[in-house]
Amino acid sequence: MKRLHRCMGNKIFGGVCSGIGEYFGIDPTIVRLVAALLSLGSLGTGIIIYIIFWCIMPPDTVI
Repeated sequence: MKRLHRCMGNKIFGGVCSGIGEYFGIDPTIVRLVAALLSLGSLGTGIIIYIIFWCIMPPDTVI
């Protein structure tokens, strides 16, 4: 069963992008790049969305 969670083993900041990449089966680097571009393009709104995901998404149990 697939579950959306923060990936603590492959994290750079909070594990949100690596968790999303793992859930959708894509490279976390691509997710990080898209998140960075959206954050820059939306004048910081993407950073707030990232923090919300960081608070909502549970961490995985494997470290």
